[in-house]
Amino acid sequence: MVNGRPDSSGSGASGEPEGGPGSPGPAGTPYYPAPPGYPQPQWPPPGGPGPAPHGQTPYGSAPYGPAPYGSGETGPGGGPGAPPGPGGATVCVRHPDRPTGLACSRCDRPACPACLQPAPVGQHCVDCLAEAARTTPRRRTVAGASRTGKPVVVPGLIVANVVVYVITAVTAGSVMSNFRSPLFEAGGLVPLLVADGEYWRIITSGFLHIGPLHLAFNMYALWIIGREVETVLGRARFVAVYGVSMLGGAASVMLFSAPNGLTAGASGAVFGLMGALFVLLRRLKLPTGQVVALIAINAVISFSIQGISWQGHLGGLVFGAAVTAALVHLGTGSPQRRRTQVLAVSGLTALAVVLIVVRAAGLLAVAGV
Repeated sequence: MVNGRPDSSGSGASGEPEGGPGSPGPAGTPYYPAPPGYPQPQWPPPGGPGPAPHGQTPYGSAPYGPAPYGSGETGPGGGPGAPPGPGGATVCVRHPDRPTGLACSRCDRPACPACLQPAPVGQHCVDCLAEAARTTPRRRTVAGASRTGKPVVVPGLIVANVVVYVITAVTAGSVMSNFRSPLFEAGGLVPLLVADGEYWRIITSGFLHIGPLHLAFNMYALWIIGREVETVLGRARFVAVYGVSMLGGAASVMLFSAPNGLTAGASGAVFGLMGALFVLLRRLKLPTGQVVALIAINAVISFSIQGISWQGHLGGLVFGAAVTAALVHLGTGSPQRRRTQVLAVSGLTALAVVLIVVRAAGLLAVAGV
């Protein structure tokens, strides 16, 4: 007996080694005879394929028979959708040239380390992460805006104002007396000239500043207040508040300032942001004492110091607070909230424009034009 197998003669002489040709089992399989009285094992099984050539399996090229997983998939351990690699190895579904033993714990597809990210449970592939990001609802602010991270509009506005100031200083030949620049004659807000058809002054005047202190105070306030407002409102809504506040300030200047007086500066828009911040704090149920004190101090300065346009400040404050209140209160919980906000911003913009046009018509009538 060799490894428990008798020879064919039954004499006990050495027979064929286990797993050799004709043994009742595939090559390399140990043979153990059944106890007396039990049927001896047969190989190949009755009804199965005949013996395969040496070095092959009787059920095709795969040791488990023909692959039942279909095109592009492997046998046990390959995972669904795993393309076969060289020699049948499991490879990354996104990089077929990279063999891997890792798999996504969410979709169970094999993936290489570059395509996997740690997850609270296991690791997720980049495709599952992208799908989760697409289907997960975004966090919204009280205005219905997505959280956008660092402010972008406020630094852009500051840069634009500083660039315009540098241009006026260069063209005037003086940093302190930059108001002598031709840009002030062409872009300053003068009600009579606006009435005469120069409506661009309503916008250009908001980027002109008289002297470095005027610029510094406005830009500092824009940086401190604007960042907070932009973070809550989002970029598009912040632009809407800033623009409506500028128009409101210009409308107030048209209504209450001297017809031939020149007004310049971003103060109307900055006061609008003060009003916006007050409304946001009220909506978030946060203390408003500091912003109220800030508005009060600036109001006193506006009315007590000659040469400061209280008209522009007042108009910007009112319109900025109004448009922000519309953004955070109207349409809350409604699927049509964005449409409601657009209508509210459009309505306040139209109101400011109507006030400017009506005042311009009145000035022309007084001038006899």
